[in-house]
Amino acid sequence: MATDIQKLIGTSEEDDDEEMDMDVKEEDNEENGGKNTVAQIMAGVSGGTTSNSSDNQFQHQQQFQEQVTTPSGGARRSRPLEEKERTKLRERHRRAITARILAGLRRHGNYNLRVRADINDVIAALAREAGWDVLPDGTTFPSRSQGSRPVGGTSAAVTSSSSHLVSQQTPPASLRGVSPGYQTSVEYNTCRMRGVFMPNPSPYNLSANTQSQIPAVGEGGEQTESDLHIGGSMDTINDKQIADIPPIPKLPERDFAATPFIPVYVMLPLGVINMKCELGDPDGLLKQLKVLKSANVDGIMVDCWWGIVEAHTPQEYNWNGYSRLFQMVRELKLKLQVVMSFHECGGNVGDDVCIPLPHWVAEIGRNNPDIFFTDREGRRNSECLSWGIDKERVLRGRTAVEVYFDYMRSFRAEFDEFFADGIISMVEVGLGPCGELRYPSFPVKHGWRYPGIGEFQCYDQYLLKSLKKTAEARGHPFWARGPDNAGFYNSQPPETGFFCEGGDYDGYYGRFFLNWYTRILVDHGDRVLSLAKLAFEGTQIAVKLSGIHWWYKTASHAAELTAGFYNPCNRDGYAAIAAMLKRHKAALNFSCSELWMVDQQVDFAEALADPEGLVWQVLNAAWEVGIPIASENALPCYDRVTYNKILDNAKPLNDPDGRHFLSFTHHRLSPLLMDRQTFMEFERFVKRMHGEAAVDHQV
Repeated sequence: MATDIQKLIGTSEEDDDEEMDMDVKEEDNEENGGKNTVAQIMAGVSGGTTSNSSDNQFQHQQQFQEQVTTPSGGARRSRPLEEKERTKLRERHRRAITARILAGLRRHGNYNLRVRADINDVIAALAREAGWDVLPDGTTFPSRSQGSRPVGGTSAAVTSSSSHLVSQQTPPASLRGVSPGYQTSVEYNTCRMRGVFMPNPSPYNLSANTQSQIPAVGEGGEQTESDLHIGGSMDTINDKQIADIPPIPKLPERDFAATPFIPVYVMLPLGVINMKCELGDPDGLLKQLKVLKSANVDGIMVDCWWGIVEAHTPQEYNWNGYSRLFQMVRELKLKLQVVMSFHECGGNVGDDVCIPLPHWVAEIGRNNPDIFFTDREGRRNSECLSWGIDKERVLRGRTAVEVYFDYMRSFRAEFDEFFADGIISMVEVGLGPCGELRYPSFPVKHGWRYPGIGEFQCYDQYLLKSLKKTAEARGHPFWARGPDNAGFYNSQPPETGFFCEGGDYDGYYGRFFLNWYTRILVDHGDRVLSLAKLAFEGTQIAVKLSGIHWWYKTASHAAELTAGFYNPCNRDGYAAIAAMLKRHKAALNFSCSELWMVDQQVDFAEALADPEGLVWQVLNAAWEVGIPIASENALPCYDRVTYNKILDNAKPLNDPDGRHFLSFTHHRLSPLLMDRQTFMEFERFVKRMHGEAAVDHQV
């Protein structure tokens, strides 16, 4: 079956017909040449035993063998023409269903499957999504964080590994938004189109109950378990059943007509400006921007990379590529949101290019690695500068805050006309890794994997000096250390003495350390925003906050603590951040607004995640002090259900104060977004964000 699918996906219609004829012929040969030949030989032998002459018996058998046997061992006789046509039709239906399944996985599940994908590609994609490592030869095994040894083998090993995942990841009995037909996470991930409801029962739903009723077919006419995951047993479904499949019912939706207008922006690709500060593909980008303009998108967002603009020499800035891009945007009458990106790109989820910090900064870091964040084992993270050097003149006579301010002033002077004309509507100031206000507590390059708690990042000499000074001022100099029982990057809270129930995080030392740790974060944001407010006076500034939702249902909220958000169950860790943003009249750009609780429960039930609870805590903290909220999707989204989730958060139902998002940014411009069906759904989403009546394109 896997070989058949690999040959069939992506082939032309004529090739399909030819291959189907060959398949039918081989099937006829196998069945007629196997079963009928044996039956007729037995009949001949039986008839020969009643003959009076042994010579006649021998001649009869010899003539029969010459009649039914071909040199290749097949049979000359074939089934009736009607049966052949029926077999070809079933095969065509099988291939059509397989093609739709793979297309759905690519479009709605964001699986990177090749054109001629087969079952091995699908299983490998599922294994990677489950956090397993898949080698090029097909060998698959749990990542190091899962503590399992590799399982050798090729495609067969992949199949056995995925079946092992089924036994390990059985979801809870009741999950919101999950059809009861999905019995395991592997079946769920295989059959789902992310965020799209799949009705039950259906002839194509291969739940455990359904599979037990379907006969297996493998080589020579036997169906394997692998075949069921891809196309189902189409031999058991006749043409009438296929024609009578009921359409997917429409999802109930809110009517967003006449609701507040929320502008929609689209984030440009990370590498739209190359390392020479040139626009990579101006003609192709112009075409895509025109398409966005046709959908009434309000503007675009783009990273202004420190590592590109000030790459070689301090205070020598090259804005050439951005000048051409901004001019193109102005001609199309779009608006701009720009990001002051003081971090490196590459090594994180979703990064498809590598843009390091400026070369002169890297040179300083080789001589003084303490300018970077450091974990307990002494590993440096060069993704961004440590907040410990905000006031230290270690960057060729300048402090880190002065370097940021000079960069922002240069940008304002270079593009002052765009500010004056209102084309630049918002400036987002990068304050940490990925441009977010947080510690780099879960770096993938250091081995972190979801849902690990991460590690504290306070072991460079500058932050340790600050910790020592604070501990001495408190009268407890022996507290000038980081926790020694906080686990490792991929630990879970119950495995540590610091984050477990009743752990040290809530003791005297734990509260002291965590208060200092989060104060460093808030003070860094306060210093940089005070200068950004001067540089971009009259323009809305914003800060990006990440949604760290795993372990949210535990008492300690361990993943948030290591990231700098002092938000255990008995304390609001986001109120201080919201108050700081309020002082600078800055907007809060919060990701995670589209994440579904169901995805976290199915894939990592043990993570005790609650993205919805986190979203509402952060939104309420911001709205409580009256700061505007912008948002963006943390994961790729192209389907209606995810868009509806964003709309519900952007425009809360029956809110007595009429609160809503300031803007929304879609991540990001890509060929998949430009796909016709995907773009129609996105265009509908834009209209609903604008408060317009939207036509339902779904059939």
